[in-house]
Amino acid sequence: MKIYTKTGDDGTTGLQGNSRLKKSHPRIVAYGALDGANAFLGIVLSTKLDSDITDVLIQIQNDLFIAGADLSNPNLFDNKNRISSSMLIKIEKLIDSYEAELKPLTNFILPGGNISAAQLHFTRAIVRRAETCIVLLKDSEKINENCLKYLNRLSDLLFVLGRVINKRKGNKENIWKV
Repeated sequence: MKIYTKTGDDGTTGLQGNSRLKKSHPRIVAYGALDGANAFLGIVLSTKLDSDITDVLIQIQNDLFIAGADLSNPNLFDNKNRISSSMLIKIEKLIDSYEAELKPLTNFILPGGNISAAQLHFTRAIVRRAETCIVLLKDSEKINENCLKYLNRLSDLLFVLGRVINKRKGNKENIWKV
C-alpha cells in the first residue's frame, strides 16, 4: 500500500465512517494538535530517561493515538477506541505517585532544567493547545468528554514528570520572580 492516496489533494480528509471534512475543520485541527504532542513525545523519548518514565511516555503515546481515533469518530454510539474513565483514573494515579517524590510547590516554576524536562514542559504546552482545540470543537459538536478530561490531566502529569526528571538529575527549579 502506498503512503500517498491523493484523496486529500482537495483539502479534505477522511473520518471513521467514510465521511470527509475540510482539513481546517475544528475536529481535524483538534486531532492534528494531538499528533503534534505525540510527535514531540517521540523527541523526548530519544533522550536518556529513567525506564519508568520511558514506560509512562510510551503509554501516553498510545493513549494519544486512542484520543485521536476518538476524535476522528463523530459517532458517539461507536465505543471502539475511546478515552475511558479508567484511563483518567490511571493517569491520576500516575500523577499522585510521581508527585510524592516532589516537594510541594510554593511558587510558580519556570520551564527548563534538564533537556528532557524542558522538552516535557514544551510537550505540556502542545497538549494545552490541543485541549483548547478540543474545547473549540466541543462548542459546535458533541464529543467524548473524557478526551477533554484526559488532556487536562495529561498536562498535569507532564508538568510533574518534568519536575521529577529535574529532581532526579539534580537540576534546581527556577522560580518565577515577580
